[in-house]
Amino acid sequence: MQLMQLTILRGAKEVGGNCIEVSTGKTRIILDVGMPLFDENRQALDSFAMRRMTTEELNRNGVLPKVPGLFSLPNETDPNEPDAILLSHAHLDHVGLLSHTRTNIPIYASTGTSKMMLAGAVFANQNELPRERFRELRPNQRVQIGDFTVTSFPVDHSIFGCLSFLIEANGKRLFYTGDLRLHGRKPGMHQEIISQLQNQAIDVLVVEGTHFSFDDGRDVSETELENEIVEEVSKSTGLVLASFSPQNVDRLVSFIRACKQANRVFVADVYTAFLLYLIGQEASLPVPGQDGWGRVYYPKSLCAAVERKGSNKVIDRFQSCRIDLSEIVENRKKHLMVFRPSMLDDFSGTFPKATTCLYATWHGYSERPDWKKTQEAIEKTGGKVTHVHTSGHALAKDIVQFTKAINARSIIPIHSFAPETFKKYFDNVRLASDGETITI
Repeated sequence: MQLMQLTILRGAKEVGGNCIEVSTGKTRIILDVGMPLFDENRQALDSFAMRRMTTEELNRNGVLPKVPGLFSLPNETDPNEPDAILLSHAHLDHVGLLSHTRTNIPIYASTGTSKMMLAGAVFANQNELPRERFRELRPNQRVQIGDFTVTSFPVDHSIFGCLSFLIEANGKRLFYTGDLRLHGRKPGMHQEIISQLQNQAIDVLVVEGTHFSFDDGRDVSETELENEIVEEVSKSTGLVLASFSPQNVDRLVSFIRACKQANRVFVADVYTAFLLYLIGQEASLPVPGQDGWGRVYYPKSLCAAVERKGSNKVIDRFQSCRIDLSEIVENRKKHLMVFRPSMLDDFSGTFPKATTCLYATWHGYSERPDWKKTQEAIEKTGGKVTHVHTSGHALAKDIVQFTKAINARSIIPIHSFAPETFKKYFDNVRLASDGETITI
């Protein structure tokens, strides 16, 4: 009998850059093809610069994991391609190298991940999931890929469409969490996984451990955070700016609900409006322009791009509910506006009096020069920047809780700078090194 083997190609001792191979004698599948986030000194890498590199440049700089047949390298001598790539979700540290993979390899992912990648490609120069390679994974349905039976389970994370995977072959079972959390809006997701798996013999649990190496930050649930956002919006006496990734649908919901309770108008930029258009029905969210709800702002950078390249259906879709900055500023007490630092120039560097910016993403990003400049400009006009964030990853105590509940025979940490921390809580931890093959 052929055995199941696992190789963590990258991510064994770092946060981000996930890439895993699971194989039998006949079938090879790849779990995620992520771009690294940090260097060996835990300093953030320049993802924008890496996205502009060619496949050869990424390989030369050691960014591409060493996976025979996976990437389109001119000197690749191994003709044997993996049988499939499975994507857990659309964050760059899980899909960022996808465009460099060989074009014959099918890609399995959720429809939600496909839509998130489409939006990222249209507005953020990121990878789109090629239609001809896309194979839809539906929650709780089994798919056969060669020797492997794969069952996908939805998980709660800070982007829409996330999946975890139960992978079975030759009498062995491996469960890969991808990125997940227990304190989001959908606790039923992880509870369902536990219910489905705790009575099965899971041989290996490959589990994320982000917050074993990073501080938990604010230990509040997404629902508690929504209450804070509602309070901040309700007491504001000026324009409210909401700074967050619109792909974080839980956070998007919070700001939409805060507008409703504070009787403000939600102003999306075109990127956010397009995301709502893509997932509105599936996520039960309103879409700007439908039933008179919401307005859409066209940033100067987008308008300049339209002048150079011309318009398109995505951009033109929201013209009927377009709002100019002058109207927003004139009626600033009535609006909540999705904002990013690139829009500072739209305001000519000066915000309206008493502007409140609700910063709802990881605090580390606020140390970047563009955010420092934005914060100074807001404070000069008597406004303030308020941090309202909770992590998209499982908190340390929740990692322990979830891992105990799955009760796997062996635990292999990933997505952590401190995988050895698992040994404080569990006796059956196997610490892997990048490139090491483990027989299950």
